[in-house]
Amino acid sequence: MTADERNVGLVAEKKTKNNQEGVEYAALYRQELLESVLPFWMKYSKDEQHGGYFTCLDREGKVYDTDKFMWLQGREVWCFSYMYNNVAKNDSWLNMALHGAAFMEKHGRDAEGNWYFSLTADGKPLVQPYNIFSDCFAAMAFASLDKALPADRYKEIAVTTFENIIRRQHNWKGVYNKAYPGTRALKSFSLPMILCNLSLELEHIIGTTRVNELAPAVIHEVMDIFYKQEYGLILENVHANGQFCNSFEGRLINPGHTIEAMWFIMDLAKRFNDQQLIKKAVDIMLHTLEYGWDKEFGGILYFMDVLGHPPQQLEWDQKLWWVHAEALVALAKGFTLTGDERCWKWFKKVHDYTWKHFRDEQYGEWFGYLNRQGDVLLNQKGGKWKGCFHVPRALYQVWKTLG
Repeated sequence: MTADERNVGLVAEKKTKNNQEGVEYAALYRQELLESVLPFWMKYSKDEQHGGYFTCLDREGKVYDTDKFMWLQGREVWCFSYMYNNVAKNDSWLNMALHGAAFMEKHGRDAEGNWYFSLTADGKPLVQPYNIFSDCFAAMAFASLDKALPADRYKEIAVTTFENIIRRQHNWKGVYNKAYPGTRALKSFSLPMILCNLSLELEHIIGTTRVNELAPAVIHEVMDIFYKQEYGLILENVHANGQFCNSFEGRLINPGHTIEAMWFIMDLAKRFNDQQLIKKAVDIMLHTLEYGWDKEFGGILYFMDVLGHPPQQLEWDQKLWWVHAEALVALAKGFTLTGDERCWKWFKKVHDYTWKHFRDEQYGEWFGYLNRQGDVLLNQKGGKWKGCFHVPRALYQVWKTLG
């Protein structure tokens, strides 16, 4: 046997081993989704009295605050309708989605169609619609629900909300913007990032042509404007002209945002059969992961400063659930699309950290917040920022990607 033949044999053997491991991981993620995470939210989050969902749940699932945050309401409607559409025609999932959607439809918007940030338990507005991500997840929710149970009114809500997002995208805070006009006009990475995914979620309503028109502009924003080749990283904020801003906001790096965005980009690149874009997204994702990984304690840091200065955010060194969940998705997709061994090695490393520190074997679901050392910092399962979204979506994505 020649050296080349031996190398081919070793590569084939390694590929077979990775594939077998992938199948085993897929089964594990499927089990966690169907037997732990979704049942937790089904059992504890439904508000039988007023409609909608409670998201402020303690470790055991008990409600500790009854305020309702519209972006989390939308995320949970999306989650259960998505699972109904893609996993099984489970009527209890569909009914759960309809339960939340009815509350949103009745109470969620102001007179101009903007979605409030939060409501009281019985649906009275608490916080004005300053945050466009309430709108983003409402559009996702009703688009997904329309796939499950087609209805003109679901389509209308999804489309009018989406068009409102597009109209507001360059000044989405509007009158709620605290910045003084004209002094330091910055634009944020968050909205272009989410539009990558949102346009695909609405494709069956807005049409393939519209998605194909929107996608190149969004890809350009993410990969050419916010990505800075000199750092190999994506900035959270840049000047309106795309230039670097040497300020707290301009130096900010959020590794989790970048990693999540890169699997959105991979999905778009796969759609357009753009292998070069897939490779660029994988390279950025891996470099960000290496940059953001805590070399001392493990896990991915929450915030960093691109020039190495102290970050403004006091929680910069915490380890958050969604960051690690999104990294697992991005690594699984990166490996499947490219076969890059670095993705597989990192996947196993992030998996081991995540399942050891975030997963609650006793009561189900995952913890959200760890300190830098990896100890549970807050043991609730949901609140103002964490709901039924990142964990189930990641479990589903990894299961289907590796399976």
